[in-house]
Amino acid sequence: MKKDLKISRRTFLAAAGGSIVSIGLPGAFIKLSDAKQQAFAASLRPDGRPRLPPGQHAVEKILDMGGTAGTATAADWNMRIHGEVERAMVLSYEELLNLDQVHIVCDVHCVTGWTLLDSRWTGVRLGTIMDRVKPAKSGGFIIFEAAEGYTSNVPISDARKENVILAHSFSGERLQRAHGAPVRVVIPDRYFYKSAKWLEAVKFASRDEPGYWESRGYSNSADPWKEERYPN
Repeated sequence: MKKDLKISRRTFLAAAGGSIVSIGLPGAFIKLSDAKQQAFAASLRPDGRPRLPPGQHAVEKILDMGGTAGTATAADWNMRIHGEVERAMVLSYEELLNLDQVHIVCDVHCVTGWTLLDSRWTGVRLGTIMDRVKPAKSGGFIIFEAAEGYTSNVPISDARKENVILAHSFSGERLQRAHGAPVRVVIPDRYFYKSAKWLEAVKFASRDEPGYWESRGYSNSADPWKEERYPN
């Protein structure tokens, strides 16, 4: 694949073997009216960036986010936290619920072009987990390890942001399996393939490890406002 080649979703899936693993694609959605699209495109976030990133269209509701689901339930789910940390640990679902809980309202952006505005999530800030395990100074990256071998990766500086959480609830209800239950990552300021569903482990690493989609041609940095869908 040439670095300057922008390929369609269908072509890309064929090149990747025709399967989707945890990317967060909607099977169906309801677009907002053109007038509302224009209004959101013109409005600004507190940081001065447009509410609707370039190349995105706002949707009202996601009916099916797609992907290959994991088999864990709330009763048997646990998450391993390991790698370049002082204190590796394993958290059960109940232990996760006993940590400080946060509720965030954010916009999420899929690399395929849809944006869900004002999505509501409940969970635990990744920073809370990091305070417990104490990443080593050598650990500059986080690798999210999910069901079916799916991974995604971000720098620790991204993971420290207050709106980055491990979510167990969506829109006031426990996550449905299609949305990544029992627990998924939510990283609002990156394309949604970074927000791994069906989370199983979090690894701290000294070197970056491009994830499932990143190693198959999608951008490693995935900034929606720079339209970093593919490598430059």
